[in-house]
Amino acid sequence: MKVIGLAGWSGAGKTTLIVKLLPVLRARGLAVSTLKHAHHAFDIDRPGKDSFLHREAGAREVLVASAKRWALMHELRDEAGPDLAGLLRQFSSCDLVVVEGFKRDRHAKIEVHRVGNGKPFLFPDDRDIVAVASDAPPPPFVGTLPRLHLDDVEAIADTVVARALSLDATLRELAAR
Repeated sequence: MKVIGLAGWSGAGKTTLIVKLLPVLRARGLAVSTLKHAHHAFDIDRPGKDSFLHREAGAREVLVASAKRWALMHELRDEAGPDLAGLLRQFSSCDLVVVEGFKRDRHAKIEVHRVGNGKPFLFPDDRDIVAVASDAPPPPFVGTLPRLHLDDVEAIADTVVARALSLDATLRELAAR
């Protein structure tokens, strides 16, 4: 299993890029999983559903299963949230995990930058960035990093495959910082 992140400011187009990237990677024969960072309380359950009632009644974990999918919800209660390394260890075997967000963590990342956001580039302050995907040419300080256009999904897929690190190498990087 290999890991690569897509990092950038809110509104840069990370989710849009992942949605375009996944079919391209799957067409190349890769089994791809994703990990999305949420900055706020979120809920994948709906009030009134049995699983919601189980969780509200105090269950620490609720696993919902059908013939089409299953989902495990883990309620943190008063626990600290898991770090990126802990979350990566939760995945079943696959070829590639694409991490959306977690821009402050130390793992290989492609910066997604949209000029219209008016936000600065994360690189060069973030030395874990291995490429920059933008809707405009990145500034000279990007140096020798691969520069990709946000609409060139094939080139971004090539870079994802080439720059993703093994899970073990990613976990070592996360532990070293």
